[in-house]
Amino acid sequence: MTIRWSDQESVVEWAPAITNQAGEVQLSRGSKIESVLQSRQEILVWTDAAIYSLQYLGPPYVWGNQLLSDNISIASMNAAAYGSGIAYWMGKDKFYKYDGRVQTLRCDLLRHIFNNINTSQFDQVFSGTNEGFTEIWWFYCSQGSTTIDKYVIYNYAEDIWYYGSMARSAWLDTALRDYPVAATYVNNLVYHEYGVDDGTAAPAVPIEASITSAQYDIGDGHNFAFVYRMIPDLTFRGSTSGTTPQVTMYLQGLNNSGSGITQTGNANVVNTGSAPSVIEVDEFTGQLYIRIRGRQMQMKITSNTLGTQWQLGAPRIDIRPDGRR
Repeated sequence: MTIRWSDQESVVEWAPAITNQAGEVQLSRGSKIESVLQSRQEILVWTDAAIYSLQYLGPPYVWGNQLLSDNISIASMNAAAYGSGIAYWMGKDKFYKYDGRVQTLRCDLLRHIFNNINTSQFDQVFSGTNEGFTEIWWFYCSQGSTTIDKYVIYNYAEDIWYYGSMARSAWLDTALRDYPVAATYVNNLVYHEYGVDDGTAAPAVPIEASITSAQYDIGDGHNFAFVYRMIPDLTFRGSTSGTTPQVTMYLQGLNNSGSGITQTGNANVVNTGSAPSVIEVDEFTGQLYIRIRGRQMQMKITSNTLGTQWQLGAPRIDIRPDGRR
């Protein structure tokens, strides 16, 4: 719980004296220091029970410490990251942020993560930033795994969370390079956000992408809804030239919340012809005809083809009341 520093511009003079700036401070909350992170105007120090701020004061005290919050936790020494002037970290049972005051971070995936995390492997948890997409990443071991196989991402610009499976052992953002770089368990360094396929092995394989909307209904869900056509508003801009990018769209019907999917209408959405070779060229799919009925609806989009990159806009769905039963 002791923090020591040497004299200014010296790595050998550690003994405090009136003629130098060597010194030390004792932290009082907790039993050991867990992690340290440099921010813009201070150094953040986590113990196993609290977080402190160290600020340079100049002689004679040199460094001063301030308790920011207690009764908090941090998963590992590498579980904190600093993005856009805010510190984010994973605790033992929740996420936190510090932007001048310590706050619990709202997380829609809290149960999904901490109900399926190997608590005996907390020391392997590490985080990183992806500033190009305003993201904070955390990598961790799932239940039954002793190596990292899962990740969770917080997008602080959009205030949204997403997750997936990926085996990585280290991460470095784009400060000195064009793309984030990560290490795999097979001794490879791989670029992220480079190209549109999974290039961790040769030949490259498609990236499996999937997104499912929340369930929606008409009014308070008293009436069933009937859908017979939609405009997906989908663009394949950025797909690899010479390929035919394709996604599969599903509009799924439910009788009520928790009932499970009772009916699925789907349509393949294909960009016919060559993919655009310049970013200014957009390719949109037109009107689709499907027949589906349910008290609630949800939309799902998946893709698993080489060279495919897609972006969803604002789909239009022709939906109308269709009785109460």
